[in-house]
Amino acid sequence: MSLKKDIRSDDTYIISQDSTDNPKIGAKILSNGRESLFLDYYLGYQMVYSESLDKEVSKKYRKREYLKLYLWQAPRTPLERQQNKETLELAKKIRFEKSQEILENMEGYRLKTNHNANFLDFFQSYIANYTKKDIKVVQMAYNRFVDFLNATSEYQMYAKMIKPEHITKDMVEAFTEYLQTRSVGEGAKSVYKRFKKVVKYAVEHDVMLKNPCNGIVIKIDEQLLRKDVLSPEEMKRLIETHYTGENPIIRRAFIFCLYCGLRYCDVKDLTFTNVDFSNKLLKFEQNKTKGHSAASGVVIPLNDGILKLIGTPETDNRDELIFKLPTYASCSKAVKHWVKHAEINKHITWHCARHSFAVNILNNGANIKTVASLLGHSDLKNTEKYTRAIDKLKEDAINSLPVLNLD
Repeated sequence: MSLKKDIRSDDTYIISQDSTDNPKIGAKILSNGRESLFLDYYLGYQMVYSESLDKEVSKKYRKREYLKLYLWQAPRTPLERQQNKETLELAKKIRFEKSQEILENMEGYRLKTNHNANFLDFFQSYIANYTKKDIKVVQMAYNRFVDFLNATSEYQMYAKMIKPEHITKDMVEAFTEYLQTRSVGEGAKSVYKRFKKVVKYAVEHDVMLKNPCNGIVIKIDEQLLRKDVLSPEEMKRLIETHYTGENPIIRRAFIFCLYCGLRYCDVKDLTFTNVDFSNKLLKFEQNKTKGHSAASGVVIPLNDGILKLIGTPETDNRDELIFKLPTYASCSKAVKHWVKHAEINKHITWHCARHSFAVNILNNGANIKTVASLLGHSDLKNTEKYTRAIDKLKEDAINSLPVLNLD
């Protein structure tokens, strides 16, 4: 959990970001390394007698309620961070319910839960207020759900308006089957995960009475490598291929990933501070697992060819980016054109460079623990899919021999 703490003189700070929240969530910093959560209420004005003015004056009426919920002030472990997250979520639920009570008691009304609302409108509103990095996948989940309603004769009547009560377990089951016809493996699972997230949010906010996704999962073989990989021969052909309008920075960065196994999100953030030139080492923390895994740090040995790809900083500033890359979409489009010009008939994405690196070094004799360390995997299970890919390559190699007919 990352909060900007504007600590006041009484060692408290306000957590609520919305100025209209009433009550607001706050925390008091304790001497034992914990923080005690509270709610600060604004209850209007009341008339009080002022001795200095010798008359009654209006004064804001405020109240503080401690929730007996505690946060770790500086969480050090994943468990402590998870505990903070769960405690804060509970505090937010309590705050919401208390705010409803204030509306009912002071304003004479309560925000009624509208179970007749259009779930599609609720979904779009959720997206409009979503701030996390996976927003594109959340939007895809919405689009896939609308596509599913339009494509399924049984549910076409709901394509523009569907009440929460109409989203049944049977419908969700059919939706998961539809997703698996539209996406392969992780894609379907990832989209369904975001759909479930929205449904869970709707249940928590009383828009839906029950969660129709409970018990319905998309299972995939996570140890199966589904993406294409480049063989050493194809890598050589790609590197030797040039075309008009190519971006030399994208070219260098992709080749770097083929030889070091980095993800796009990591290679785009590399600076010259990550390179130990004297010892020929690359050291960095993976964006995907930073703060969540003890294996987020990766150290990769560099040879002279890779160091040449890295180059040297244009200025004395070692914080300068090694590869000043454009957006992921632009990089992906450039790789697609490059592969096509190299006449490689495979669907190669940026992440295929990472897969190609792992498969090729395994095929050249590297052991699985070494590969796991170079990829920054904390569990060998994540690396085993590459050994299965090697087995498939061996099988294909044997099957490529002429048919053996013995009479």
